[in-house]
Amino acid sequence: MSLQVDDLRVYYRTLRGDVRALDGVSFTVDDGEIMGVVGESGCGKSTLGKSLVRLDNRMRHVGGTVTVDGQPLPIGDDRAMNRFRFKSVSIIPQYAMSALNPTRRIGRLVADLLGAHGMSYATMRPELIRRLTLVGLPETVLDNYPIELSGGMKQRVVLVLSTLCDPALLVADEVTSALDVSTQRAVAQTLVEFRDRGYVRGMLVVTHDISLVYQIADTIMVMYAGRLAEKAPSDVVVTEPLHPYTQLLIGALPEVGARFSERKLTGIPGRPPGLRNPPKGCRFRARCPLAFDKCAEQPPFVEVAKNHQVACWKAGS
Repeated sequence: MSLQVDDLRVYYRTLRGDVRALDGVSFTVDDGEIMGVVGESGCGKSTLGKSLVRLDNRMRHVGGTVTVDGQPLPIGDDRAMNRFRFKSVSIIPQYAMSALNPTRRIGRLVADLLGAHGMSYATMRPELIRRLTLVGLPETVLDNYPIELSGGMKQRVVLVLSTLCDPALLVADEVTSALDVSTQRAVAQTLVEFRDRGYVRGMLVVTHDISLVYQIADTIMVMYAGRLAEKAPSDVVVTEPLHPYTQLLIGALPEVGARFSERKLTGIPGRPPGLRNPPKGCRFRARCPLAFDKCAEQPPFVEVAKNHQVACWKAGS
C-alpha cells in the first residue's frame, strides 16, 4: 500500500467565510507504515483523517489529490467515495464509542455494514468471530446492544468493524482519548497487531498524545495551523526535533519520575492563528522564539536529512 497526498486543500464552509483547515498538505505513507499525526487542537489533524474518507458535508475539497496504490480517491464526491470506503480506506472515527447505533445489536450492525458493500454476513462470520476473539471479545457480544458494553469493548468492536474488509489504509482518529490508561495501551497494541497481521497495510493515527503514538508509530508528522511543520521517524521527532514548534511541543511533555521542583513544565505562549484569514508566511511566526524577517515568507516543507522533513527557514542551521 502506498498513500500519496499531494497539495491537499480542504476548507470548512461557514457564514463568515471559509476556514482553511488544510492548506497545502503533501506526504506519503509507505506499505506497512504506521504514521502518527500530532498537533494542538484545531491544527487540522482530524480534518486530514476525515477528508481521506469524506465524512463531513461541511468540508469542501478545494484542491490537491489523494491516491492509494496508485488509484485516485474521489474525495470531493461523497457518492463516488462509497465504493472505496472500508475497502481502500477506512476510519475509526473520533468518539467511536458513540458511533454504534444504540437500537441495533452488534451482529445486526455488522450484517448491515457487510450488506452495504455486497458481502455476506454468513460467509464473513467465522472471520468476524476470529477477530473479536483476537481483541478479547466473546462471540456472544454479537447479541448485545452497544449500551450493554463498556467503553473499551465498544472501541474494540469499532476497530473490528473498521478493518473487517481489510482496508489498505486505516485512519484512527483519537481512538484512545476517552479511555483509561490501561485500555489506551491495549487499544494501541491492537492497532499494531492488526497491521502486523495484514488486516491493514498502512495506518494514520491521529492524536494529541505524543507519548502514546511514540510507542506504536514508525513516523510522526507534526501539524500546525493547517500545514505540516515536521515529519520524521518517531525517535527523531521526540529526541532531535528541528522545528521550533515541535521543540516546544515536546518540551511541554512531563518526564516520568521528574519532580516539579526539578523541571517545571513550560507551555507555548500565545495561541494558534485563526484560519479564516491566516497570516502570510510561517503561521507559527507570532509564537516562535526564533522568528526573523524571512519568516514573513512561507518556508517550504523540505527534506533536511534522510526521511526528515521540516518547514522552517532555520531548520538545521
